[in-house]
Amino acid sequence: MSFVPSTNMLKKAQAGHYAIGAFNVENLEMVQAVIAAAEKMHAPVMIQTTPGTLKYAPPAAFASLVRALAEKASVPVAMHLDHGNSYELALACYEAGYTSLMIDGSLLPFEDNIVLTRRVVAMAGDLPVEAELGTVGGKEDTHSASIQYTDPHQAAEFVERTGITTFAPAIGTAHGVYKDTPRLDLDRLSEIRALVPVPLVLHGTSGVPDDTVRACIQRGICKVNYATDLRIAFTEAMRQAIAQQPAAIDPKKILAPAREAVMEKVCHLIEVCGCAGKADL
Repeated sequence: MSFVPSTNMLKKAQAGHYAIGAFNVENLEMVQAVIAAAEKMHAPVMIQTTPGTLKYAPPAAFASLVRALAEKASVPVAMHLDHGNSYELALACYEAGYTSLMIDGSLLPFEDNIVLTRRVVAMAGDLPVEAELGTVGGKEDTHSASIQYTDPHQAAEFVERTGITTFAPAIGTAHGVYKDTPRLDLDRLSEIRALVPVPLVLHGTSGVPDDTVRACIQRGICKVNYATDLRIAFTEAMRQAIAQQPAAIDPKKILAPAREAVMEKVCHLIEVCGCAGKADL
């Protein structure tokens, strides 16, 4: 158990037709919340940081924090770079001890995306690497794009030529807060699943109805990313705690309720992913 690469947990999810919940964190309390939820639900889990988060604190700080808590946990915990936007950042996370990497060259031309991704795969060695083709819409840190759906046959070529271990297709999701209920191209997902052998990742899942997420998992998604849902839960609980305790000056009085809110949200999302009780598999 404890601090592990994501390879085995994702392969088991693929074979078992469930998904691993992958949760973006911003601070100590969110890390604590995710691991506490994983232990409560007896589920494997992935903890992620984005380039924007890693401008706030460096990879070594997050890797050390997650490792320290994960090594005391009773469930497997992977530490993942989400939407890595450069070879240099992927290398920094590798050197800091991350157990899983994503390099996102989805805004580059097809061949340039392949070159960048292959470079990161070569650097990472045995470490699992995720990449994206097509573009998930919305805004993630400084990464902003319109939805460009993944071509299934191009996806198969991309995976084969790059050697990645997980693949993120664009099927209609977007980062951030949805203005309307998202409409996902599930038939496209099924076609990609038929052509691509590696585990598939759903990005931009916050705000996607739970039943739609479950339908994506039934069609081959093995990793589901959540970020905005956790940020909303944390911030709303913290605002409420401040309003209820206007004289409080101890940050723990404000942050503990926010941590609890994130834990409750993660427990629910683990249930949606179907990975509850799967820690020992």
